[in-house]
Amino acid sequence: MWQLVSSIYLGWALGANDASNVFGTAVASRMLRFWTAAVLAAVFILLGAVLGGAAGMETYRDLSKTTLNTAFIVGLMSAFTVTVMTWKQLPVSTSQAVVGALIAVGVWHGDVQLGILGKVVICWVGTPIGAMILALVLYMLVGWGLNALHLNMFRYDQVVRWGLVVAGCYGAYALGANNVANVTGAFVGEGMLGVQGACLIGGLSIALGVLTYSRGVMLTVGKGLVKLDAFSALVVILSEGLTVHIYAMVGVPVSTSQAVVGGVLGIGIVKGVRTVNKKVLVNILLAWLSTPVIAFGITYVGCLVAGRFGWL
Repeated sequence: MWQLVSSIYLGWALGANDASNVFGTAVASRMLRFWTAAVLAAVFILLGAVLGGAAGMETYRDLSKTTLNTAFIVGLMSAFTVTVMTWKQLPVSTSQAVVGALIAVGVWHGDVQLGILGKVVICWVGTPIGAMILALVLYMLVGWGLNALHLNMFRYDQVVRWGLVVAGCYGAYALGANNVANVTGAFVGEGMLGVQGACLIGGLSIALGVLTYSRGVMLTVGKGLVKLDAFSALVVILSEGLTVHIYAMVGVPVSTSQAVVGGVLGIGIVKGVRTVNKKVLVNILLAWLSTPVIAFGITYVGCLVAGRFGWL
């Protein structure tokens, strides 16, 4: 099944762009070394993919019918879109790239499930908003809890550091469970991969992307949008993990990047909107809007070219 090459490439691109977000704020706040964060993220992403990735696979399978060859095009064009954004060090939505590509295939075949698409789009909108609200709530609750412990500076630093590790591992698990469908969901179907095989292959390829090419976007999210201290970083990771895990259980793959940015904006509201780097925010929003459009366009062109040569 040579067509899986594009899926593995997409998983690598997702890991390089999206998966880094679970520890980006911790690394930017210098509470964790990059390599410590990357290894932990890779391990827990794989666990999340294998143990909790099945629901999202079913959503993508029902959104648009695919064959091995169209699944190859979906993976290749989605990965190319995400790779370009990663090169620009912009945290984009791999979910949006994949859905844009799947819609293009559906248009090519004349079969797009609009009801499922509407559900996915609503969840996209709710992801950054939900994470922002959770960050506002958690900032108060976690802050109250730490203050109630009456810790000295040394103990406070230790508690927050371990909190970042635990929250990051949870966020990585949630990301693996939610986003593995982006990588291999198009290959789940008759005559292609089974759900568990797709989860394993997708999880491994995402982990590879984290370990090899995630540093640039990690610093953009953790440092470029709002300057974060260690406590704020902890809140952002918790809000991201909870948001993405909820959608994983619902069975809708969403963007970890959008959840993290929503959480960071929540911290920006607490600290005052003047702390938000508006130029970085605008660039991120433009990347989000353009991602599904670009993926749709190049995938549809790919289908046209492949169809002309009798490949589809």
